[in-house]
Amino acid sequence: MNRIFSGIQPTGNLHLGNYLGAVRNWVRLQNDFECLFCVVDLHAITVWQDPAVLKTHTREVAAAVLAAGVDPKKNILFVQSQNPDHAQLAWIFNCVARMGWLNRMTQFKEKAGKNRENVSVGLFAYPNLMSADILVYKATHVPVGEDQKQHLELARDTAQKFNSDYGREVFPLPEPVIMGAATRIMSLRDGTKKMSKSDESDYSRINMTDDADAIALKLRKAKTDPLPLPDSLDGLAGRPEAANLLDVWAALSDGTRQAALDRFAGRTFSEFKKELTELAVSVLGPIGSEMQRYLADPTELDGILKAGATAARALSAPVLAEVEEVVGFLRA
Repeated sequence: MNRIFSGIQPTGNLHLGNYLGAVRNWVRLQNDFECLFCVVDLHAITVWQDPAVLKTHTREVAAAVLAAGVDPKKNILFVQSQNPDHAQLAWIFNCVARMGWLNRMTQFKEKAGKNRENVSVGLFAYPNLMSADILVYKATHVPVGEDQKQHLELARDTAQKFNSDYGREVFPLPEPVIMGAATRIMSLRDGTKKMSKSDESDYSRINMTDDADAIALKLRKAKTDPLPLPDSLDGLAGRPEAANLLDVWAALSDGTRQAALDRFAGRTFSEFKKELTELAVSVLGPIGSEMQRYLADPTELDGILKAGATAARALSAPVLAEVEEVVGFLRA
């Protein structure tokens, strides 16, 4: 069976956009691939993290993944820092990848901005750690969005160069898994801005830990306009809030924006929001409740993550041993 590796950062305040953009896709992949799902806390510390908050967020993300339906008996779920093989291979890749490759990474340019001389070395080199995340398991496939395609290309380039430099086909060239057009969920308060945990208003997003009452209140207060819902996609031009709420419906119902229009054309937003709330609560409510169960007593959660780290290292250790032998390291 083909092997998938995918990671998610423990940045806290997981919201509807995170669920639809990543976590839900993991649930769908687990029946067709051998999957390793990772909470990538090593990536998180490329920018400053409060240690206590990082631990809390790591558990929250892991709880969300499990609550959404990832089965730890069929897949490996673990925390990145609990398998040091990632960091070991990342250093070797630091000596394989070229500075020019990293200089072309658009995400680094965006995150560093005009302050690039003062950001951490980790932020610059983290694509090499991402390559190690994937290749330390010889993963064959990686689910990617638009913002990660460039990093997967770098992983392929690094694997190819390592194989060429040492004359051994050690690493496969991982292929992207395209999950279809990702739903870009926008703020409930401003349809032109992406839903974000950093927004000052909690009413701008639906958090994965929100209960039914909170979901209902936020959707009721979600910004709209005075016109009824249109009957065609053209009718959404200049109506970003209407388009966003229709996208939320389409994503939660596994439908399309056009299918949502077919159902709600001519209806008022008050009518639409009632049905959208029922749908959102039916999908997200059980996930939030299960998250809270894990977080109330993290003993079970920590046990799952510990077992996952053990299983992950059982897969990575032989790969790292092979790499170290090829490079010429003396092993203890």
